[in-house]
Amino acid sequence: MYKIKDLPIEERPRERLKAVGVSNLTDKEIISIILKTGTKDKNVNDLSLELLKNYNLIDFKDLSLNDLMKIKGIGEVKAIELLTSIELGKRIFLREANKLKKLDSSNKIWEDSKYLFNGLKQEYFYCYYFNTKQELIKRKLIYIGTVNSSTTHTREVFKEAYLLSASFIVCLHNHPTGDTTPSKADIEFTKALMKTGEIQKIPVLDHIIVGDNNYFSFYENMDILNI
Repeated sequence: MYKIKDLPIEERPRERLKAVGVSNLTDKEIISIILKTGTKDKNVNDLSLELLKNYNLIDFKDLSLNDLMKIKGIGEVKAIELLTSIELGKRIFLREANKLKKLDSSNKIWEDSKYLFNGLKQEYFYCYYFNTKQELIKRKLIYIGTVNSSTTHTREVFKEAYLLSASFIVCLHNHPTGDTTPSKADIEFTKALMKTGEIQKIPVLDHIIVGDNNYFSFYENMDILNI
């Protein structure tokens, strides 16, 4: 088993943070920095990786002290440090979410949404709901999985819009492969969304596919829809 000190300096999590910035670290590297150390049988990188194998990153917000301590090598102290870090992030997010943020371009929406899709291994579909000034009212996870029942998903998109009295919608989903090329299902689903938006008088301004540090915007590539 190698130790962190055996890694080249530029590959160590803390040095990587100083070199490339915290937003460019992997989930494993961020958790490794929080945990600080591993155990006599497992270095901190492997301990972080085991944690991520047991719990999807999006589920971290609901983990308890006992959940974390089920991972061999994470005792009470490490579990408490992780929980407090998660709680701080939740509080920052909630306070930021209470502010009305104007997101008036596909790039701004993508930049805002990147953290939602970080490290996910399957497709997640979100909707951003806006008021008349295109200020963000709410981010909403609509479903998890591939687009295989567009009628049901479309209904859920607009059901939430009515509950929020939203004026505009932008939909987003990720391609876990990192390739943002829209599939035939993506194209047909986007057509259905935009058509329903016209009928319901709540326009779907865009559908953004998120990949590895890049995105595809249907709004920016309307010709692909042939509408």
